[in-house]
Amino acid sequence: MTQEHMVLDGTQKAFMLGYLENLALVERLHRLLLDVIKDEFERLRILEINSVQALLLFNIGENEVTAGELKSRGYYQGSNVSYNLKKLVELGYMHHQRSEVDRRSVRVKLTEKGRRVRAVLSELFLRHADGLARRGVTAASGMEDINQALKRMERYWTEQIRYIY
Repeated sequence: MTQEHMVLDGTQKAFMLGYLENLALVERLHRLLLDVIKDEFERLRILEINSVQALLLFNIGENEVTAGELKSRGYYQGSNVSYNLKKLVELGYMHHQRSEVDRRSVRVKLTEKGRRVRAVLSELFLRHADGLARRGVTAASGMEDINQALKRMERYWTEQIRYIY
């Protein structure tokens, strides 16, 4: 039965509408986060990298990783991560080194320049967390509830990709 032919009762319809609103909010929040980072970088005159690249630096942190590890953790997709890692190496935000074990694999880690950008994002996120708490947007328990619900959705989507298709 296709979706067009499904008849939903009131509870199912309400759930479906809530689910669609969740999807729209997740997408909008991600785009908005990128805009917030872009605005912060423009204010600080950090203009040679974009928001996606800055988040990549933030998520790598003090780790030494491969593009494959970033993809497997679910942070980034395919060629997008490879392109951005290459660009960040060229601009001096990351070191890269061939793996001793697998010569095809390149490991990357932040340079001092990359750690400075990561610190800018850390400070930005700290200000945001403080502002959310001070304004009473949500309490710590509310934040945890949101995180748990999103993790359950993530697990469900991951299962759909791995086991159904």
